Amino acid sequence: MARITITEFMDERAVAQLRARHEVLYDPALVDDAPRMLLEAATTDALVVRNRTQVRDALLTALVRCTVVGRLGVGLDNIDVAGCEARGMRVIPATGANALSVAEYVVTSAMLLLRGAFASTAAVAAGQWPRNALGNGRETSGKKLGVIGFGSIGQLTARLARGLGMEVIAFDAMLDKDAPVFRDSGIKRVTLEELVQQSDVITLHVPLVDATRGLFDAGRIASMKAGAILINTSRGHIVDLQAVASALRLGHLGGAAIDVFDQEPFAASEALANCPNLLLTPHISGVSLESNERVSFLIADKVLQALAA
Repeated sequence: MARITITEFMDERAVAQLRARHEVLYDPALVDDAPRMLLEAATTDALVVRNRTQVRDALLTALVRCTVVGRLGVGLDNIDVAGCEARGMRVIPATGANALSVAEYVVTSAMLLLRGAFASTAAVAAGQWPRNALGNGRETSGKKLGVIGFGSIGQLTARLARGLGMEVIAFDAMLDKDAPVFRDSGIKRVTLEELVQQSDVITLHVPLVDATRGLFDAGRIASMKAGAILINTSRGHIVDLQAVASALRLGHLGGAAIDVFDQEPFAASEALANCPNLLLTPHISGVSLESNERVSFLIADKVLQALAA
């Protein structure tokens, strides 16, 4: 019987599936107790994490028995993959399991920010009638969506957006312009510069690497189409939030939805407080009731298979 440590939240039924076969320590608060996490790591055969647990440095060194790391999500920037593999640990992400949740978040955010009329409840309930101020919202149909990063999530987002009547263009630095996915999906591949200049809505689906760090700085945001919407569900450090706030206040950006931050949890920010047309969410685009079930059971199955190998 192996020992499995789960440091962040996981569907309880998937945890029970693991417990039926192995000893399991499930403590969603363990990620915030570094000394105890290091102590438990020494006797762990399998580690299951989300995005906040940093599987590197001291924790990686402490995992002397571990053979598999299950990631309840797809991004791997919180895991030293090469370091894990050098120690004989297999790293398993939940590829594809939360794609629909992210895609729906992107499309919903685009519709909310383009229309700009869904924050009026308090005013109307108080007897105000801001009909003129809110009557200039934009429809989603006919707008151009630019998808940066055309993997499984970007492709699903494109399909949902086209169902709403949006035109979709895409850029992916890792794909050739004649890659089959563009032909098969019917999505036009453009350069990054073309996408930034042409899109009414831009959504980011790229990993945090040297090439994407600071990708949307003040200069690139300034080159976006006036009134465009920017949505980031990828990783912090890709978008300069100070530049976003400035562009929103100046009216150059029509809106922004930010689900990921340089530091998580995010510290209070005066620059973002009371910023117009800004939607902030706590890294939940890929987390829904259904996606948590899919992600949790996928990783539970994969971890059990790895331990049985």
